[in-house]
Amino acid sequence: MVRRVVVALPGRVDWGPSGTDPATWRTALAEDVVDLIATLNEVEPAIAVVAADRPLADTVAWPGMPIYDIPARTVNAVAAAATADGYDQVAVIVTDAPDVPGLILGKLLRPLSSRTVALAPNSGGAGLLGVAVRLPAPDWLPEIDLDTADLAGVRAAAPRPAEVAATPGWRRLGGPADLPTLDPAVEGWELTRALLAH
Repeated sequence: MVRRVVVALPGRVDWGPSGTDPATWRTALAEDVVDLIATLNEVEPAIAVVAADRPLADTVAWPGMPIYDIPARTVNAVAAAATADGYDQVAVIVTDAPDVPGLILGKLLRPLSSRTVALAPNSGGAGLLGVAVRLPAPDWLPEIDLDTADLAGVRAAAPRPAEVAATPGWRRLGGPADLPTLDPAVEGWELTRALLAH
């Protein structure tokens, strides 16, 4: 049985909708993503944070959910923690895409049966939605920051470009201009909805 973990990795969210405290907004986004991964089938959920974000993780984690303390906000640091915990595969997901469908996350892990790494793009701009890696992570994997990495850069580092699969992406909330793109038809993201309703 392959052990898979989906890890929410809070990123740099330093804005909020008009009238909303950015810290409250960031917490709501993270909690909605954590609630989603906690309900996925055939994977285990976890959170990974740098030291400054540990209070955020303690706030949004479900009871018993692992929290990995990592030295840097990179996919590589999360992969190392998941490897040490005995997992065979890890998917690392941003927390600023509260309405991402679970199906998108499932498709991120699927290529790992034949590929080493899979990337889901941020369909609305720079960076990535998530990265899945077969563990232990390969030596050639470059440092991946979800805010700045792209498919071309990771493929360029691979011994063969086909080692890195591209999967369907989703839009991240990079600023107020992205708010109208939230999909009301997608279930979940209750906390984000509640803040926007005020």
